[in-house]
Amino acid sequence: MPVSIAIADDHHLVAEAFSNLIQKFENYDVLLLADNGRDLLNQLRYANRLPDIVLVDLNMPEMDGFETADQLRQLYPSIRVLALSMTDREEHIVRMLRNGARGYLLKGCRSAELRRALDDVMDKGFYYSDFLTKQLIRSLHTPETPGHNTSFGLNNREFDFLKMACSELTYNEIADKMCVSPRTVDGYREVVFRK
Repeated sequence: MPVSIAIADDHHLVAEAFSNLIQKFENYDVLLLADNGRDLLNQLRYANRLPDIVLVDLNMPEMDGFETADQLRQLYPSIRVLALSMTDREEHIVRMLRNGARGYLLKGCRSAELRRALDDVMDKGFYYSDFLTKQLIRSLHTPETPGHNTSFGLNNREFDFLKMACSELTYNEIADKMCVSPRTVDGYREVVFRK
């Protein structure tokens, strides 16, 4: 059975373009298009089948992508959310990830990156591009302001991983230094991004 996709975007031309592109990917099918988050939730309420992945635009009328992601996480935890945006603002990325998004794509991405993101979200449960990683690392390197907590609740091992991930080391080299398997390092990465 193909992976099912829903798209929530108030720009009809953009939504249709993404839909047409995804329909060309082997083993993917677009179930529904929605104008905004509220429209998406209404359609899901009466759907015979839930989508595996929902592509959510950030800026939509009635219910934006932030609230939509949060509602999907609460009401339909099995649905994986992939954020779509024209903006690469760090606060938007972090907020979407905190609201349950499994990845963040710029609308200007190439079709190969969209396909890789969909595959990774299905196979690994998340998609963190080089762009996303750089934005989050830069956000973590921003000087702490008084009263602002930047620890994000990381434990010592996760913080050690994060420091090494900011270096030139590959994940395999990080695994060697931490005396763990590369799979464990993948787990640290996922936890750090979630936090």
